[in-house]
Amino acid sequence: MDSFYLPLGDDRWSSTVHTTGPWDARFQHGGPPAALLARAVERCAPRDDVLVARVTVEILGPVPVGEVEVRARVLRPGRSVELVEAVLAGDGRDAARAAAWRVKRTENPGVAAGDGPPPLPGTAVDLPADGWVDGYLSAVEWRFTTGHFAQPGPATVWTRLKHPLVPDEEPSPLQRVLAVADSGNGLSSELDLTAWHFINPELTVHLHREAVGEWVCVAAETTISPGGAGLATTRLADQHGPVGVGAQSLLVARR
Repeated sequence: MDSFYLPLGDDRWSSTVHTTGPWDARFQHGGPPAALLARAVERCAPRDDVLVARVTVEILGPVPVGEVEVRARVLRPGRSVELVEAVLAGDGRDAARAAAWRVKRTENPGVAAGDGPPPLPGTAVDLPADGWVDGYLSAVEWRFTTGHFAQPGPATVWTRLKHPLVPDEEPSPLQRVLAVADSGNGLSSELDLTAWHFINPELTVHLHREAVGEWVCVAAETTISPGGAGLATTRLADQHGPVGVGAQSLLVARR
């Protein structure tokens, strides 16, 4: 059980308790499925001369905590850019789909990406208690520099996976980022969690370089306008500086 998923063979996986989302013990948090889809993208017609520049994960329905199957294919092959699709199915239906653009590595000199993240704090925070289902929350180490789970408003937190995504395999930089990028809307909630839903049907992450090391910083904020829609945005970084940005469209409605 010391991983998010256990192999069943033939691209099938058993979801462990570490994937369980905070609202319902039957369904996974969005982070682990996104990371498993990222793994499938990386292993589909793998190439050393490309890196993933953008991933969009469409959440087609609740992802069950149980057996899931992942498949991937190259949708648009190319020498310089190519599009790869990965699909995760569970309970007899497609539950999530990822589309990833891979771009060719080049010798470009690089341009400064802006201010770096705050320093990594020395201690982790206590996890939320009443009203939350444990699982994913305890499978990630959270070290906040601003904000908190139960505190409305923007938040910045350093994250580290306590377990591998799959047994006997070090998570890749892309998997580490995707495993936590889906937490942006929960980290930066602007409304009372007990009274309001703010559900994201998708997650889009743009990356300009690969993350280095096991720590990923997520700086999140949420904007909610009248009419039922919201937008959660995140700045993603490692201890060397920014690596990309994420965004989640939100359905905002009373529970």
